[in-house]
Amino acid sequence: MADRIWSLEEGEGPLVGAAIHDGHAVREEVSRLLALDEESRLREEDPHTSAWTRVAPTRIVGLRSRFEVDLNRPRERAVYVHPEDAWGLRVWKETPPPELVARSIEEYDGFYEAMHSLFRRLQEIHGRFVVLDLHSYNHRRAGPGAPPADEEENPQVNIGTGPLDRSFWSPVVERLIADLRSYPFPGGPLDVRENVKFRGGRFSKWTCETFPRAACTVSIEWKKFFMDEWTGEPDSGMVEAIGAALESVVPGIVEELGRL
Repeated sequence: MADRIWSLEEGEGPLVGAAIHDGHAVREEVSRLLALDEESRLREEDPHTSAWTRVAPTRIVGLRSRFEVDLNRPRERAVYVHPEDAWGLRVWKETPPPELVARSIEEYDGFYEAMHSLFRRLQEIHGRFVVLDLHSYNHRRAGPGAPPADEEENPQVNIGTGPLDRSFWSPVVERLIADLRSYPFPGGPLDVRENVKFRGGRFSKWTCETFPRAACTVSIEWKKFFMDEWTGEPDSGMVEAIGAALESVVPGIVEELGRL
């Protein structure tokens, strides 16, 4: 590969922050064939999530758009070839050639090979570690002027733990949820619920299956109340407040991890 589609900063400690859907760029051969405009792509990506990875000493950030290759999908569905792969969106002007898809899958494979090496090192050094798999999700799909989606089904923070051995990692997960709920967030306590909207994607599933008693990967999906999901414009105060809320849960995570 000419370049990596992710950035990695390694630091000391058993905590990893990942924002694998933060990227927006696409390589030239992909750009030429895309039918989807930049605004529509941005709406389905997770802008600003990379800022929150700073709460962890080791940071993984996706640099390319999920419309080039989705690192959080199974390998066979990592390239959105058909509209049904991408919420019904027409992604391509024409069906992408197999050679283009193969190059995107090569990037996908390179990412997971690198993650295997990284997580093996963390296992050797710390025994166990926690990955905060950071994402965001839309809640105004009906249009910029339409009412937001029902709050009962769309919590401010969705904690995805579907792939986890929940009984084993329970102390870490429950401490994280409790500390997020008790954080003095601007406007009132955060609505934090588990596995309501999302249970976790391929990245967390792969991590949990590959390092079942070493890696606790928690997918944290923030509803896009911190930005205008139609324009991409962030509320910088809310972005910073979310970062502070995530930083506040770190001591508890590390404490519970040390007790396992």
